[in-house]
Order: sequence, then structure tokens, then C-alpha cells
Amino acid sequence: MSRVGVIGVGHGTFGRRSDATVQELAFEAFRMAMKDAAIERSVLDASVIAAVPEYHKQRSVAGVVQEYLNLNPLPTWLTEVACASGSAAMRTAWMAIRSGLHDVVAVIGCQKMTEMETAEILALMGRVGEVQWESVFGTTFPGYYAMFANRHMHEFGTTHDQMLAVAEKNHYYGARNPNALFRKEITREKAVASDPVSSPFCVYDCCANADGAACLILAKDEVAKELSKKPIWLDGVGCATASMSVLRRPNLVGLPSAQEASKQAYGMADVTAADIKVAEVHDCFTIAEIMAYEDLGFCEKGRGGAFIDDRQSYIGGKVAVNVDGGLKAKGHPIGATGVSMAYEIVRQLRGECGERQVPDADVGLTHNVGGIGQYTFVHVFKRD
Repeated sequence: MSRVGVIGVGHGTFGRRSDATVQELAFEAFRMAMKDAAIERSVLDASVIAAVPEYHKQRSVAGVVQEYLNLNPLPTWLTEVACASGSAAMRTAWMAIRSGLHDVVAVIGCQKMTEMETAEILALMGRVGEVQWESVFGTTFPGYYAMFANRHMHEFGTTHDQMLAVAEKNHYYGARNPNALFRKEITREKAVASDPVSSPFCVYDCCANADGAACLILAKDEVAKELSKKPIWLDGVGCATASMSVLRRPNLVGLPSAQEASKQAYGMADVTAADIKVAEVHDCFTIAEIMAYEDLGFCEKGRGGAFIDDRQSYIGGKVAVNVDGGLKAKGHPIGATGVSMAYEIVRQLRGECGERQVPDADVGLTHNVGGIGQYTFVHVFKRD
């Protein structure tokens, strides 16, 4: 079967983008990706748009984005699996190319989060959990992940200080990313003094909503080699699901969907966790990154806190994780996040990240979680 290569990438600035509509955000990233790939629109066969429509005033977001990008009458469609929508769009494009249906596909993740009030967003996110038995009792995203954090602390002795070490690392790298929402380093002392959110979390344990967009151009093997001197290959794709209700999960110290998705992606790409040089993981909350270290096999179960304490997820450690700032510092425009992760990995494998560059990066990974682990996508990228 033909490999699928990434031949172009683009990324806008994440933040409170009152200067742009969702389609303008999409165009910002699309234009960069097309320039990066050095191709014209006529080369494209289709587009896949990733967005969560509930957050937009506009319904059928794919249609307005496709029109604004002047891509009609090419086929387009929308993917939505909560916060993993961007990775779902990439998997969909990968399948379309591998099937032989299309040769070159644009994947665009875009989201306007700030058209709604925070209370409305919290209510929407709370309903990602099971509506019948959980969200009716007032569940929120911070509340769900706080349960994971408390259980991890109980079973393994993980500390809140270790969680805030994740925030400190990600803000350190986010300060060096011009596309990030937060571009300032923080101290552990400042983090721990921030307002409480949901015990044990304080403000600096939590990522922030943002507006933004990112874009990838994917192409089949022979076309990628013809069009690009530096294709990055999407060689492993894994996807798995878990119960909507966290009460039916086997435990609250990891995501079974992430564990299964990583096995699939590693097997398809013929790599192990030890081969990954740089990773983008879904750090919606600090405990989520610690659980990801364990779920992805970077360290043993229960050792995630020690992993960050020992700086093993910094550049120079065992595997560099979220060196673009992650969701924590970069921001989380949910439809764009998975594509943004892939953008960072592609540029790392090309050696284009300047002071954030991971030395000798030849294999990278993205880990993108939808909901509270109901959906997880793991993608493995390689360079020749």
C-alpha cells in the first residue's frame, strides 16, 4: 500500500482572535500550507474540515470554510469527535488517499471558541460525559480530570507539585513559540498560588480556550515525492474509544483508548515507544500529560510524576514532549488542536524549530484525546 506524506503545513496564531471569523482563521493557515507545499489549488482533490459546530454561530462550518478558501466544487466534509476532531480529519484524509479515492487532500482544523461565554462553554464540555447519568449532576471538564488526578495521587503518590512541573515546562517552551496564546514563562511558586479550580487543580493546571486554525496538505507516496523534497510520512495511525461514562472505565489512572490507539499506531509504523524522539500529547490538564507518559509507554504506570521530576520530557530527556507549549500554553481551539500537533511534529522532523528543535528528531508522535478519553487518536510520523 502507498504511504501518505505531509507536503505542506500552516499555522495561525492562537488566541482571542476578535480580528477574524472562523473562515478567515482557516484561510490564514491554509495559505501558509499551500505556500509551504508550493502548489496551486488545482492540485487538490478534496478537503476535510475539523471543527466542533456547537461552538460556532454558523452551522455547517465546512461549507463556509470551503467557499471562503475558493475550493468549490471539490468535495469537502466535516469531522467531529470533540477535542480530537483535528486528528479525526487527518485519519479521514489518510484513508481517502490510501483507498485510492484521492491523491492530495487539505486537512484544515479551525475553531472560534470565544464567540460564546465561558459558562456556555463549560456547560457544553460537561455534556461530553454521559448525559443520562453524569452531566445532569453538574460535571465539568476540570471536575472529570480532577477525579483522575486524585486517584493517581492516591494509587501512586503523585503530587500536585509534579503536575505543576508540567505547567512550568510547557510555559517555558510556549514562551518560545510565536503561535502560542501564552508566551511567558511561569514559576512553580506563581502556579501554586493561582486560584483553585477543582481540587487539586488550580488555574495553572488547566489549558485555556482559544481561537485558531492549522492546516496540513497530505499526498500519496509518488505524488508527495514528486511535489516535495522533504515529505514527512504519516506511517502509523491508531484510534480507539472508551465508554462515555467514566464510571464504567476499568480505572481512573489512565485512558484505555490511548493505550489501545498507541499499540495500533506503533504496530503499523513498526516502532516502539523507545523510538519516539518528540511527542505532542493532549495536556488539557496537567494530569493528562502525566497519564499520557504512561499510556504511551514512555515510562511505567505510576512513574509519570517521576518522569517530569527527572526532566525526561524536556529537550535532552528521554522524549521531548509538548515543546511548542502544548495545549497548556499554546491554547486549545478544539477543532484545530490535532492538526496543530501534527504541524509541530512535521516541523520538528524537518529540523525547522529553532531554539525549540529536538536534536536528531526522526520519529514523532501525536496523541489527541476527544472528550474525557472517549476517543483517542495516536499518529506516528517519520522522515526518510
